Amino acid sequence: MRWADGLGLLSRLVVGGVWLVAGILKLPDPAESVRAVRAYDLLPEGIVPLVGHALPVLEILVGACLVLGLLTRLTAVLSALMLAAFIVGIAQAWARHLQIDCGCFGGGGGRAPNATAAYPWDIARDVGLLLLSGWLVWRPRTPWAVDDVLLPEPA
Repeated sequence: MRWADGLGLLSRLVVGGVWLVAGILKLPDPAESVRAVRAYDLLPEGIVPLVGHALPVLEILVGACLVLGLLTRLTAVLSALMLAAFIVGIAQAWARHLQIDCGCFGGGGGRAPNATAAYPWDIARDVGLLLLSGWLVWRPRTPWAVDDVLLPEPA
C-alpha cells in the first residue's frame, strides 16, 4: 500500500469515526443538541431547533459514509463545510468571550469556566480534521472503500 493510500484510509477512518462518535453522543438528547446550537447565538431562533435536531443525524450519516468509503468525495466536502462552520462558530464564541462548552460531543453548550483555554484546542482539532477531509476531497479513492465496488474507475 502506497503512503497516499494509507493516508486516505486513515483519513476516512479518523474523520468518519469522529463524526460517528459526535453524532451518536448527541442523538439520545436532542434538546441538549438544540441548547448547544442556541448557546452560540449565531442563528435565527426559528431555525435553531431544526439545526439542533438535524446535526446529529447528519454527523452520523457523514461519519458512516466516510468509514464505509461511500460517496467519499461528496461526504468529505460535507465534512469540510461542517468543520469550517464549526471553526467559525468556536472562533466567534472565543472572540465574544462566551464561556460555553463547544457541544461538539454532547454537553448542551452550557457554561464552561475553562472554555477560553479549551477553544484553541477545539479549533486545532477541527483544523486537523478539516485538513484530512480536504485530502479526501482531493484524493477520494482509498483502499477498502465501497466506492471501489459501486463506482469503479474506468479502465
